[in-house]
Amino acid sequence: MIKLMVIQQKRYKCQLLKRTNINRLKYPRRKTLFQGNSFSYDCEWLFKLPSLQIGISIGLICVFFICNAALFLRARMQMVGIVVVMVPLTVMFTIGLAFLGANSMENRRIPATPLWFEMKIHDNELWNNIKECIYDTGVCRDLALTSTKLKSYDFSMKKLSSVESGCCRPPADCPLQYVNATFWEKNDQMQTDSDTYNPDCDLWKNDRDALCYDCLTCRQGYMKALRSKWLKLGVFLVCMALLLISSHLSLFLVTMWELHIS
Repeated sequence: MIKLMVIQQKRYKCQLLKRTNINRLKYPRRKTLFQGNSFSYDCEWLFKLPSLQIGISIGLICVFFICNAALFLRARMQMVGIVVVMVPLTVMFTIGLAFLGANSMENRRIPATPLWFEMKIHDNELWNNIKECIYDTGVCRDLALTSTKLKSYDFSMKKLSSVESGCCRPPADCPLQYVNATFWEKNDQMQTDSDTYNPDCDLWKNDRDALCYDCLTCRQGYMKALRSKWLKLGVFLVCMALLLISSHLSLFLVTMWELHIS
């Protein structure tokens, strides 16, 4: 009996490896800007966000040239130089605040803002495409492969991404018992309070093509992963804008003081 279980486990692992390799060739993971060498399970191309990233990159290059031009104009046309540099820096600061959700202008029409992500994530037609993309990237298959030898306690201590935690396993408050990373058995001994029962527990399926992709926790985990990166970009834009604004204002004041005393 033990030998049979070992053989079945080896067959299951071989099937996972084969499917994972096929899907990696068929659906290569996509790299996006601001990520370096890390791979993304965020499927941002469905939102056309890579185009926005390219636009921001071009904008930052333009700001660099404008700042240098303002330094050139500092000695000749002080007021023109400070106005020219303050306009793009103010725009940069406003965009950064919008990504952080701290701007009163932030609304559902501005891409990559928290409210915009929340609106998109509840679009069922778009979510169907996102589910397929998450499945094709093999995030849950990778989790199953790396967790085949883990016991229940070891798996509970494993650090999971928000997408893995939300889409590849049932919610923690569900009356389900761990078998492996993507297979959970119903535990009749666990009692659930009807007032606090999580409806996502009924949506969980042990089918590797389904899992918890229809769960609300999957949508929330996906949105958390996506928002996290854009929040970091918002922090970067705000900090850079404040640094450049303070630097150019200081240079402007120093230049005006030199002209005054001369």
